[in-house]
Order: sequence, then C-alpha cells, then structure tokens
Amino acid sequence: MEKYYIHTMGCKSNQFESSIIVENLNTNGFEKVERIEDAEFFILNSCTVTHKSDNEAMYILRNAKHKNPDIKTILTGCVAQIDKEKLLENDFIDYVIGNNEKLKFAEILQTIRQDNTRCFAQDIMSLGEFNKVVLNDMSKTRASLKIQDGCDCRCSYCIIPFARGKSRSADVDFVIEQINNLSQKGFKEVVFTGIHIGQWGKDFSMELLDLLKEVEKRTSIERFRLGSLNPLEITDEMIEFLKTSKKFCPHFHLSLQSACNKTLKNMNRFYTVEYYLEQIERLNNAFELPFLGSDIIAGFAGETQEDFEITRENLEKSGLTQIHTFPYSIRKGTQAAKSQFQVQDDEKERRAGIIKEISKRKYEEFVQKNIGRITEVLIEKHPDKKSGFLKGVTRNYLTIILNSKDENLLNSLQKVKLTEYKSGRIYGEIIQ
Repeated sequence: MEKYYIHTMGCKSNQFESSIIVENLNTNGFEKVERIEDAEFFILNSCTVTHKSDNEAMYILRNAKHKNPDIKTILTGCVAQIDKEKLLENDFIDYVIGNNEKLKFAEILQTIRQDNTRCFAQDIMSLGEFNKVVLNDMSKTRASLKIQDGCDCRCSYCIIPFARGKSRSADVDFVIEQINNLSQKGFKEVVFTGIHIGQWGKDFSMELLDLLKEVEKRTSIERFRLGSLNPLEITDEMIEFLKTSKKFCPHFHLSLQSACNKTLKNMNRFYTVEYYLEQIERLNNAFELPFLGSDIIAGFAGETQEDFEITRENLEKSGLTQIHTFPYSIRKGTQAAKSQFQVQDDEKERRAGIIKEISKRKYEEFVQKNIGRITEVLIEKHPDKKSGFLKGVTRNYLTIILNSKDENLLNSLQKVKLTEYKSGRIYGEIIQ
C-alpha cells in the first residue's frame, strides 16, 4: 500500500478539495500518513492569493525533499494551475496537477505509474460545467458543500479567476440531494463554499436566492451557513427571505477590500463605501446580533496615506464584527501589478497592523453584547483540546467552551447561556 502525506494551503474550497483528494486516495488503496518521512508521495494543495503564499509553497516543497529525498512531490491547487509546466524546472517538484484534475487524484497517480507524463493541468478557462464531486467525510461537525467554482469578476489585484476558470454552478437537484444525504448521516449544519458563491446560478439564469429557497423547502438540515459574498449580491429580497428562514445562520462575510471609494474604483470593485456601510447597517437591523465579517487589503497600489485614513475612519464607524486584513501582494498578470505607485512593504504592514487592532476591538465589543444571551449551540464532535470540555458554535459564529464533558452531547444542538469572556475565550452553560 503506497503512502502519502498531504498539506493544504488557503481557502475553504481548497480544504474541501483536499478532503476529496484524501477520500479518493484512501478508497483506492493508498494510505495517508502523518509524517513526511513515512510517505512515498507528498501532495501540496497550494494557494496563490498572494506572492507570499507562492513563496511558502516553494519552501514547503523544498523542505519535503530535504526531509525525505526519495519522496515524489506533487504540486496541485492554484499555484500549479497558473504556472503549470514552468514549475517542473524546479528539481524539488516532480509532478504538477491542475485544479480540475486534482478531483480524480487516484487516476492521475495510476497514469504516473504507466508513463512519463509530469504535468496534468488542462486549460481551466475552457471548462463550462461544475465538477460534481461528493465528499463523504464524517469527521467534521459542520459539513462543507461546494456549490460553485470559478469567478467571472476581474478585480485588478486578483489572479484567482485564471487559476479557477469561469464561474460554474452545481445544479439545484444535486445540491439538495447532497444536503439531504448529509442530514441523513447526522450532520446538523452545512456550509456552502465556492470561489464566488454569489455568482451561483449565473450560468443557467438563476440566482443564489433561488437555491436558498429550495434548500429551505426541500431539505431536512437544521442549519446552513453562507460563504463570502459581494455586497451587491445581498438584495433586499434576500434579506427578507433570510429573516424568515428557520435554517439560516446569521453570519455574513461581505468582501469589502477597501473602505475608500478611490481605491475601490482602482480595484475594479463596483460599489461605493457608502453602499457597503448601508448594507452593514441594514443587516444589523434585520438580524439579532449577526456576525459580520469582511476583508481589507492594506497598502493597495496607489493607496495614499489620505486614502488609508479614509478607510480607517470608515472601518471604525462601521458595524462590522471582524475584519480579516493582509498587505497587498503584487500578482503578475493582474492590472494592479503594472501600477507605478506601489506602497512600500513596511508601510503595508503598518497599515495592516492598524486594521487588525480595529478588528480586535470590534470583535471584543461584539462578544460582550452576546454575554448573558441564551442561544443555540451546535456541540462539536471533538471536545476542546486545551480544557477537555465540550465546545460548540452559535448560529452567529461564536465558538463557546461549555460547562460539560458529557460526550453523549457531541454533535447535538443545545440551548446555552453565554456567561463569560475571558483570555480570548467565550464560556457558556448548557440550559437543562
């Protein structure tokens, strides 16, 4: 039995696809191991969102060869899709497998045994249909379901559309069938993932709201959660529907990227800060303490100190819960990479640090608003490693340490009173 070690970088879609790879290999006679030294194949499912992630991928592959010189290294994911054959010039990379091909990993390894092909990565822009892969992993508490792939936007900083191809959607019946299968297997919550789930249905004249209405009517799952959305994709009609949904978890992630209109225009983002802030206010008014996350790129090409101050001020006054921020990274092949007005790396880091402090304050304020509330918590399948107590997730995406070690409660929905926020952790008592 051939042994493999897998390392995953990046987004939830990558994490979902790595689980598909593992399941595919394990059911075809391969064995997953926990040490590189014990493996015959090293698989890296890579991310290319930033230049730093590209460099990290190369370091990880070199290190694998260093630890085990005889290991065969396989690079897959977005870095592999973008650079393809060129990557094979590196002596620490043995094989390159594209984003679509990685979903049938065992077949690729069989081919590798039979001939000398080293690159398996077709032109992803030519793909027109969603790859209907099914994940049967039972180890997680909250099931991930990929409903969409690719992106039709052309934000000036982003290389991902060229790594993932055109937007492609899973059809309604496939999604409903998978959710009901997950529910029958005991899952209480499903998280919809994709590269740009707000574009779901665009390829067959439907909208994400159409899918959510079918999920509400035709599935037995207790809870569903949405991945990241563009602010323009949350319509008044969607808000009205979600307000009445018995299954929806009030947790939104609205991709912002900048809170300055000049910078947004340079990014090819087609909304204004004013519109975004109104959306945040609308969601805060429509739901009781919804978790509202966002992304901000610090030090984008051409972002002046004045532009950044506008972003900082708007973030301070926003009703966001948490802000994920990272310094702008030049991506070859994007429009922004050509700009002559790049911000120095140390200044990008300084700006990112300021936003992280804003995020920390906002999150702590949000948590304090939740203390004292009684809310529904999905108890995870695995207790907290640090304390041994049960832990779980509220509908509004807070992780709670519970006052119980009763393993009979694992993977159940419980009413919990949130009692305390201490040393960065939230504690709660199960209401009997």
